[in-house]
Amino acid sequence: VRLYRRAVAQGHLGAQYNYGICYAQGRRGLTQSYAEVVRLFRLAAEQGYDAAQFNCACCYAEGKGCVQDLAMAVRFYTQAAAQ
Repeated sequence: VRLYRRAVAQGHLGAQYNYGICYAQGRRGLTQSYAEVVRLFRLAAEQGYDAAQFNCACCYAEGKGCVQDLAMAVRFYTQAAAQ
């Protein structure tokens, strides 16, 4: 977990995404937190990580960990599909 935090802070896209997955599944001693999932996915998504864009879109579409925002969902789905 400590290494994930360091990599996330350094802007590593894969770490941001994978750490988000850990929060989604409540793994590695982390308490499940979809708000943290969205935060981490969005960090990677806004830097062009396609899997993060897709999963961030799903969160916004369902309102999971955030306020439901279909415009944001479409934005991230479109970005993911363009890759």
